Amino acid sequence: MQSIGETGIVEKERPDPGPRDAIVRPTKGLICTSDCHTVHGAIGEREDLTLGHEAVGVVDEVGELVDDFEAGDRVAVGAITPDWNSAAAQDGHPSQSNQALGGWKFANVKDGVFAEYFHVDDADGNLAHVPDGVSDHEAVYTADMLSTGFVAAERGAIPMGGTVAVFAQGPVGLMATKGARLQGAGDVIAVETAERRKQLAREYGADHVVDFAEADPVEEILARTDGEGVDVAIEALGADQTLQDCIRVAKPGGTVSNVGYHGDGEFRRIPREEWGVGMAEIDIVTSLCPGGRLRIRRLLRLLERDRVDPTKMTTHEFDFDEIETAFEMMDEKADDIIKPLVDFE
Repeated sequence: MQSIGETGIVEKERPDPGPRDAIVRPTKGLICTSDCHTVHGAIGEREDLTLGHEAVGVVDEVGELVDDFEAGDRVAVGAITPDWNSAAAQDGHPSQSNQALGGWKFANVKDGVFAEYFHVDDADGNLAHVPDGVSDHEAVYTADMLSTGFVAAERGAIPMGGTVAVFAQGPVGLMATKGARLQGAGDVIAVETAERRKQLAREYGADHVVDFAEADPVEEILARTDGEGVDVAIEALGADQTLQDCIRVAKPGGTVSNVGYHGDGEFRRIPREEWGVGMAEIDIVTSLCPGGRLRIRRLLRLLERDRVDPTKMTTHEFDFDEIETAFEMMDEKADDIIKPLVDFE
């Protein structure tokens, strides 16, 4: 990102590790819609900021105080790299290290992963070894999509056999759908209109798909639940309308779990009556992608045991020298793109 609305390839010095840090040479990466939001100014002006926060690779160098990793190790690193000694981490909110969204460093307050080498803070806390039985293509999804989608289901506290509605079936929504199934949901309702995404939603565990271009999703979800509403409504888009719809379909005492990136506008609205004029005991919880070594290891274990195959979301593949084209396609959602994989080798 050269400035708001402008991207390009630039030459930079190879980063050096601090005593507890690592330098990683990426092998596979994924482009995220969040990168597009950033370029369009969602977090303000940036100058010559290296984009990208989803990568897996090989350790090139470590600092002298790193204990558990060495050059040549194949590793995954989360999109969020918390400061593990921060007050927020000690209080159970590591993604919010030192400030709101403070664990989000890559392509925000430091250079991201779309480079020949990238720097990782606190290697022992933020890297995870990739098991031999897990491919780089699979492992790269642990950085963000698996972690973010699954936390939507986890934070929703889905009761065993409960009802769940997932609004939007982009990569995060698809993994929220899968996460709801893994959490024991009894009925998973996906909301989407794109055919390829609707099909993937079914493959990842949706029992029913509402096409919002053909029917009012609120009316259809309420009808499917006999007017009761769902135990958990997941917002995976980041839009005012979908947040409102989540509140409209959540039952009294239910939960709205938001992982959507609300990248525009100053406010979000709450429908007053459906919110029980503020007293329907509907919890609204929010999450930023959990990071850290333990989280990534657990996600890698799911891949190793074939509990989920995120590579179905990869619709396009590019070499590193084609990354500008890949980014443009993701920004425009061209050719029904869901997730573009970048091969750095």
